[in-house]
Amino acid sequence: MTAEQISSFKEKALQYASAFEVCCYLDSHHYEDRHSRHDCLIAFGKQKELIAPIGTAFSLLKTFVEENKDWIFGLLTYDLKDETEEIKHPNNDLLEFPDLYFFIPKYLISIKGNDIEIIKGDNGIINQILDNPSSAKKHNEDLNIQNRFTKEEYIEHIQKIRQHIKRGDVYEMNFCQEFFAENAIIDPLETYQLLTKVSPTPFSGFLKIGNKFVLSATPERFLSKRGNTLTSQPIKGTAKRSHNEAEDLQIKSDLKNSKKEQAENVMIVDLVRNDLTKSAVKGTVKVDELFGIYTFPQVHQMISTISCELSPDVHFVDAIKNTFPMGSMTGAPKLRTMQLIDRYERSKRGAYSGSFGYINPDRDFDFNVVIRSILYNAENQYLSFQVGGAITYESDAEKEYEECLLKASAIMSVLSRV
Repeated sequence: MTAEQISSFKEKALQYASAFEVCCYLDSHHYEDRHSRHDCLIAFGKQKELIAPIGTAFSLLKTFVEENKDWIFGLLTYDLKDETEEIKHPNNDLLEFPDLYFFIPKYLISIKGNDIEIIKGDNGIINQILDNPSSAKKHNEDLNIQNRFTKEEYIEHIQKIRQHIKRGDVYEMNFCQEFFAENAIIDPLETYQLLTKVSPTPFSGFLKIGNKFVLSATPERFLSKRGNTLTSQPIKGTAKRSHNEAEDLQIKSDLKNSKKEQAENVMIVDLVRNDLTKSAVKGTVKVDELFGIYTFPQVHQMISTISCELSPDVHFVDAIKNTFPMGSMTGAPKLRTMQLIDRYERSKRGAYSGSFGYINPDRDFDFNVVIRSILYNAENQYLSFQVGGAITYESDAEKEYEECLLKASAIMSVLSRV
């Protein structure tokens, strides 16, 4: 197939898959990635599923993967932190995602370059997808998007967090706030397609679990395993792009050389190194790339890459548990920042800053970080997205608030345009 035909097929395949009760669509948008064998994976229908609550989730996942040597796709919510560190969250949950959800698909399609492979299911599924009539596009109804914080309340919270940093409780904390809409009626598929058209990213995905949806344009990898190598690629450091080429290059250079952004990034790199050490062959944890600058349609990002060799004594599910939740969405030190996150944030994170992805029959896996994502419960018509950033003692509360509004405005513009 040509590149244009592949693009058309992906759109038709996602529409077809989204009609099933459960589906997971992962799309790299042709970003080069030596850690992945697939440009796009489309999993739909379910042969088996695992729904696990906090407390036994990781142990049940381990049993599930041992009993099923198959392709497995699923979601880890941020609140599984309560299982790894016994931290309780007081916030309400209106999205109602399961704490952990995995399924074995009935159908699985892989796309690499211009080649399509049917991994599970018969070859007739291709014709069914191509012959499936296009569904009528629906328009989102007007949404009344609200914020959990006023500007004054947000700034007050930043000042309190800075005092914790001054006392030495933490060095850096990822503080997030929720934007939400009640009685929200949207077309999840159409919304996702516009989101990724505006912001195509290497770890984007569409996840449907019954009437709950994750529409994600995330650029960040949480953790992957290929062979015996574990790889994590935390993002810390963001700069908005310019339409002026010379100015854009200067912004990119300024980000690369920013001592503030480097300091924030290296703290998370050290945290990830420490997390990987729990699962690694001694002496194999290494930083493959420090302060790499990667360019996306709206922003430049500072991304570092850390890897290790997985110890033969450590089950790969335990390696996921040992690094979860990802340090880029907590801060340093990890335990204390998670306690303060629960204290100062007003919304349960749930799927936000969690992860979804796949495990293959060879026990390789790849999971993203759920950021820059719209979460939607179609049953109770609750829509949510969260934005935030790394807070250090040097943080300017006013600028942090403006950055949050900037991040929120990108998703709000998508929601208003469908």
